[in-house]
Amino acid sequence: MDGTGPVFGLWYDFRNPDPERPFGAFYREVLEQIAWAEQKGLGSVWLTEHHFCEDGYSPSPFVLASAIGERTANLRIGTNLIVSPLHNPVRLAEDAATLSLLTGGRFDLGVGQGYWEREFAAFGQTVRNRPSLLEEGVEIIRRAWAGDASGFAGKRYSLPEGLAVTPRPETTPQLLVGAMAEPAIARAARIADGFLSTQNAHQQAYLDAVAALGRPVEDARIYAGQWAVIAEDPERTWARIGEHALYQLNEYIAWGAFGPPDATPRFTDPQQIIDAGAYLLWDADTAVTELTALLRGRPQIRDVHFWAQLPGEPVDSGSERIEYLATKVMPQVRERLAG
Repeated sequence: MDGTGPVFGLWYDFRNPDPERPFGAFYREVLEQIAWAEQKGLGSVWLTEHHFCEDGYSPSPFVLASAIGERTANLRIGTNLIVSPLHNPVRLAEDAATLSLLTGGRFDLGVGQGYWEREFAAFGQTVRNRPSLLEEGVEIIRRAWAGDASGFAGKRYSLPEGLAVTPRPETTPQLLVGAMAEPAIARAARIADGFLSTQNAHQQAYLDAVAALGRPVEDARIYAGQWAVIAEDPERTWARIGEHALYQLNEYIAWGAFGPPDATPRFTDPQQIIDAGAYLLWDADTAVTELTALLRGRPQIRDVHFWAQLPGEPVDSGSERIEYLATKVMPQVRERLAG
């Protein structure tokens, strides 16, 4: 939160498992949705990344961020997240700096260490090297944005002296890090400007790690991705879209997002997802109560963002929930927090 209250945002993966829906038309429809959502009062958009997915899970978040920046005026744009060990950190620094310049400083770079072995192998990296790839990459990005040309010699990367990255950002992006395992959360507390959290499950661990570093917990920043369906009749909505969530979560499990795929059971039906708490079903009253309590209890949360639509769900269906969030939830949460 800031002086104007919490930022409410949308989360996009641009997955399109519907073979009848052309990607070009799908991209245009979603970009129109994002511009419309800004007019409805949404304050941020977050983009995520994977590769080699049959459903087209967005492999190029920076390109999409540039298109979003051109279609919006005030919306903050961030990545939640880029799998930074798959990329050359100088290139990440250059692309993020360019996006910051194009958007008037509205871009923030969120990164994480990744988990999908197939991606790492395809990009010539090794999963076990994730921690050092992430940490050295973050240091190189920071040096690049600062105009540091002193060179770098690390375990994973090396740069000769005299090579300054240009152009430098006029507004330095925040460098955010996402994590779910305890060592990765401690690393995020040490190297990041803020924490990308998932389902609110690891926020206290992050704040504890910040405190352990001797840093003021009240200054910590959390950007909280939510797994909730907010609708006037959420059970009826879930009956319609739950199969899309089943597809989404089981794909993540198969990739290793929540642990070794062979040891992590798949969900068998949409109701099991709700019973496990992997998704929450809220109407407006419940959403206002839950989000007010979350934001009061964790003033470090600067942004809460929700999946705009699930993979394969029609964009218009997602827009219905965005409108409901914007008109029935956001104003009431802000009013309660102000009161």
